[in-house]
Amino acid sequence: MQYSQKLILLALLAVFAVCVYLGYHLPNRWEYALHHRALAVLAIVVTGAAIAVATMIFQVVVNNRILTPSVLGLDSLYLLVQTLIIFLFGSTTLLSVDPIILFLGSTAIMVLFALLLYRLLFQQEQQNLFFLLLVGIVFGTFFQSLTTFMEVLIDPNEFQIAQDIGFASFNRMNLDILWLAIGILVVTVAISFRYWRYFDVLALGREQAINLGVPYQKILRHLLIIVAILTSVSTALVGPLTFLGLLVMNVTFEFMPTFKHRILIPTAIFMAIITLIIGQFLVSQVFTFNTTLSIIINFVGGVYFIYLLLRTQKKW
Repeated sequence: MQYSQKLILLALLAVFAVCVYLGYHLPNRWEYALHHRALAVLAIVVTGAAIAVATMIFQVVVNNRILTPSVLGLDSLYLLVQTLIIFLFGSTTLLSVDPIILFLGSTAIMVLFALLLYRLLFQQEQQNLFFLLLVGIVFGTFFQSLTTFMEVLIDPNEFQIAQDIGFASFNRMNLDILWLAIGILVVTVAISFRYWRYFDVLALGREQAINLGVPYQKILRHLLIIVAILTSVSTALVGPLTFLGLLVMNVTFEFMPTFKHRILIPTAIFMAIITLIIGQFLVSQVFTFNTTLSIIINFVGGVYFIYLLLRTQKKW
């Protein structure tokens, strides 16, 4: 089957999954339920596209199919900012702050953190991308430790609110920033489109890309900003989905055995949408909201991650 035919098949599967999710077992007051599900589908499309594009770009930069943007600590930084507000000012302040201002502020902090990592680690020529990843992992662990420390000290009632922030859910998505998130997603993906032509070369590695005339440092800086913005969009909208990028990317590479990223990126977007639709369907119809989507995604993604590690170890 040709790649274009596979892409069309995925698009049809995504549309079919959306239709099933929207129309399955509608109650008597179907108008309200359909409206709520339509908003959830819209958020799923935005989240899936943001995570798919961000993870694909990040894996192109690091030239690794296992690593995701979460290794830079961006998700942990977002949770730290939210928990810090609760710790210092209380949950009432967090809930009363304008969601758009909170979203833009969190996005700005994540972008500045990504730029700070880049600037500190790439000032000298001998610094490399793997050192950037190592420092990102250390910072991510540090942010998680600070978040846990503050959660232990706050009031038990506010602790529950802080805990809810750490679990992704399309049932309590932030509708106030949905349309802003869509606008930022469209603009960011449009800007990233100008770099798609470099992806096939960047995937060969840093030295090969430089030898072929790619302005590596400049493109790397811009791509890190794009990754930070897209990660903040998905995280602020529904919460962190750590293993979704890992799961979607590796299934994409298995389904589309090609190096052409103009085919891989839309494939990853459709894969992410289908995965999220199936997961949300299980949460709402099978588990009747007794669990969250992030738990399902992280469980499946964690098991798949262990499988990838074992398979890689066998190859060695």
